Amino acid sequence: MNLTKPFILLAYLSLTGCAPSGKGNEARNDSAKPVLVSLLGISFYEPQGTVQQKAKLDSNLRVAKLNFDTDPSEENFIWYARRLGYLSRFDSAIIVLTEGIQKFPESYRIYRHRGHRFISLRKFEEAIRDLETAAQLMEGKPVEIEPDGQPNRLNQPLSSTQFNVWYHLGLAYYLKGDFANAEQAYLKCLAVSNNDDLITATVDWLYMTYRREGKTEVATKLLNLIHDTMNIIENDSYANRLKMYKGSLQPEEVLNPDSDSEDYDLSLATQGYGVGNWYLYHGDTAKAKATFEQIVSGKHFSSFGFIAAEVELVRMK
Repeated sequence: MNLTKPFILLAYLSLTGCAPSGKGNEARNDSAKPVLVSLLGISFYEPQGTVQQKAKLDSNLRVAKLNFDTDPSEENFIWYARRLGYLSRFDSAIIVLTEGIQKFPESYRIYRHRGHRFISLRKFEEAIRDLETAAQLMEGKPVEIEPDGQPNRLNQPLSSTQFNVWYHLGLAYYLKGDFANAEQAYLKCLAVSNNDDLITATVDWLYMTYRREGKTEVATKLLNLIHDTMNIIENDSYANRLKMYKGSLQPEEVLNPDSDSEDYDLSLATQGYGVGNWYLYHGDTAKAKATFEQIVSGKHFSSFGFIAAEVELVRMK
């Protein structure tokens, strides 16, 4: 049975005017469909961004779709879905990736990306299944650099497919509250973290996992992997969180994103989640809750810190 037409039709409808076009969690008066409903019951719509940002994202998507239509290869399935994801069209991305899995059932790369998008939709069980499958399929394969869809300031990809499978699997388990399995995934992630940015990101989430498991001594020793001479290109927010855990920065120094910055909402979510956890570790539940609420009042609803803050607020209820 050829499922190409119904799958691509649904994705195409998302591209040609039937996709949501809202802004953050702001109220909408039109009939646009939200891209997701949060764990707190809040509807989120496709962010508008600036005219320049939107034009670039739309242009990249058109190119990806043209490449896909010309050659529906494994790589083009992935890039088509990634470009949809950057526009917060997560359902459409999953439709494309699902068809990709039907065509390339052994593709751990496609499973890796679909697992990520299930996290975006707060579907943690589905994400775990996909990422566990990816881990099984990639076993024994050589470590491979994964191209960046949103390049860093050096235009230099830093992560591998193997890193991203373990990293996202650890995150999915963490968000599900399965800290024992999150720990195991992050330890495997640490084994393939071959530069300072990846070490910083992995240590950050593994530290938080250990703290949730009550392994404070192990968590503290883990921080010895972090030092001031590390060359951080992308993960400054994680580095600041770790400095706070080590005691060299105070929470108010970490949660101080520039409100005029283009990355304000992302910084608020990423740095804020660490600060909220710091308050939890020190027994100040009220400040932790206030910090998590500050995060979810922002607009970067696809960031991991934002999703994790939602999870904490649900747990607190």
